[in-house]
Amino acid sequence: MTAVASPTTTSQAGPAPSGVRRSLAAEWLAHPKASYYLVLVPVLLLTGLGLVMVLSASGVDAYTRYDGDAFYYFIRQGIFAVIGLVCMAVMSRLRRGGIQVAGWGLLMGGMVLQLLVLVGHGWEKNGNTNWLDLGAGLPRVQPSELLKFALVCWAACVFANKVKVLGEPRHVVVPFVPVSAVLILMIALCNDLGTAVVVGGIMLAILLVVGAHWKIIASISAVAVVGAATLIAVSPNRMGRIFGFADQTSDTLGANHQPIKAEFAMASGGWWGTGLGSSKQKWGGLVEAHTDYMLAIIGEELGLVCILAVLALFLVLGYAGFRIAMRNTEPLYRFLAAGVTCWLMIEALANILVVLRMLPVFGVPLPFLSYGGSALISNMLGIGVLLACAKQEPGALADPTPRRRLLRTIFPIRAAS
Repeated sequence: MTAVASPTTTSQAGPAPSGVRRSLAAEWLAHPKASYYLVLVPVLLLTGLGLVMVLSASGVDAYTRYDGDAFYYFIRQGIFAVIGLVCMAVMSRLRRGGIQVAGWGLLMGGMVLQLLVLVGHGWEKNGNTNWLDLGAGLPRVQPSELLKFALVCWAACVFANKVKVLGEPRHVVVPFVPVSAVLILMIALCNDLGTAVVVGGIMLAILLVVGAHWKIIASISAVAVVGAATLIAVSPNRMGRIFGFADQTSDTLGANHQPIKAEFAMASGGWWGTGLGSSKQKWGGLVEAHTDYMLAIIGEELGLVCILAVLALFLVLGYAGFRIAMRNTEPLYRFLAAGVTCWLMIEALANILVVLRMLPVFGVPLPFLSYGGSALISNMLGIGVLLACAKQEPGALADPTPRRRLLRTIFPIRAAS
């Protein structure tokens, strides 16, 4: 298994040979700051769509829960989005030293918060006690969401400092694997198997990125499968979800209730949807309409076309993240870009497959779209780091184009021939 490759001189697109006219798309991609905007634009579009859909999907539930305040979830998500954008802007300006401080600090802080959840300060929802209740009217915090970003950031810092010895298995395993295992165990003990599985996926993805030997990855995967199977076997609720997934026509009022309602929602939306705000399933059919099943409401109200647009935006984001990883010469930025991209793509894919009934239900939000302040802020922190990595591409560092003239450079006005 090989690590993310270092870029070569041929990876940086240069001017087209004389007499050869490149397409407009090729010119856009050849611009030194193209990666930056390939990350920023999809994220802003997804976040904006998420705010609109949170308002649409949560209005009924908020009206009944909060004394007629149909805007309760929307206002909170808007506040979280503003905080997230500020965090993204701050992280995008960090360099190597700041990123290392952030990685270690967030990992230690996240572990302390997760420990507080374990020792009795957790808040329970549907058997999951993975929220920290701070009291005093403050919003509940989900430390495990912060730990996803913290793990990626910290791991990139650790492996960047050990890049010359990553050929030795012990330097790949220690301290990354033990720390990751502790995080996964802490999250699993709070009955949040879905998040634990995602963090496990992030751990394996990072090992792939840094070039761990396949035997290490296979051994860890085997242990993870056995551990997950054990946690499923001892939980009647989780076993019910597995049996419901195996027989999708059974238990229509239990384990299969939400997946069936999600299927109805997307089927009724057709190509163009029933119209923004006109969902029927949000009136009590889909209990988690504004969180885990946001994609189903998008399909119902805005149709298959909008779902395909959402998928396209995630694909562009994934392409941009791996492009940044491949084009950077500094190991820290390569590992950061690849790690953040793997994390966001794993989480998005897991949510999409659950909504499409291709995976059992295990409660994973859709990045940037699902309601949830901890998840949104954590996602924005990751995007901020990805933007910081984009700024460190050799072409971007050498580009003298002022920001105010950037769009004119990317979209040149051609003189009529």
